[in-house]
Amino acid sequence: MALFSRRFRDPRSTENDFISWIIVRCPGCAKAARVVPAPEDSDPRGRMLFRPRRLVCRGCGLSRVRSGRLVTLSHGTAQPATDPYFGMPLWLQVETRHGWLWAYNLEHLDLIRRFVQASLRERAPWNDTGQKMTLVARLPAWIKRAKNRDEVLRAVSRIHASLVAT
Repeated sequence: MALFSRRFRDPRSTENDFISWIIVRCPGCAKAARVVPAPEDSDPRGRMLFRPRRLVCRGCGLSRVRSGRLVTLSHGTAQPATDPYFGMPLWLQVETRHGWLWAYNLEHLDLIRRFVQASLRERAPWNDTGQKMTLVARLPAWIKRAKNRDEVLRAVSRIHASLVAT
């Protein structure tokens, strides 16, 4: 039974699957805030990536709305990551000696944790239809390396603790 608890099967998630809500650092009070789809969205069938967004902070009451179509996704780990809509720094990120480890929300962080801690990592078969370059496939090599497993898992724990501490 221990073999199956250490197994990870790629769910074929992409970055777009984790942007429905994003935890960011509030520009007003520097506490955790959320970027969520705006409730006044007139077209709920539109692509999740381009829906109007609202930045909401429970700490200071800040609320901003953004409805533009320009989205800037974070790539790489050389610098701190920002949210694609308002450009605010992500709350769930920490610097390691290899680069920045970041996640949009707790579901994203959990996917990274499950992938890193697994000793058996399975991809979809090469001849299967569907998404090939998933979020897991696009992770930086230093996150994927078994020799960095303990360090990355400690970083994930620090990120999770930063949210619980608030």
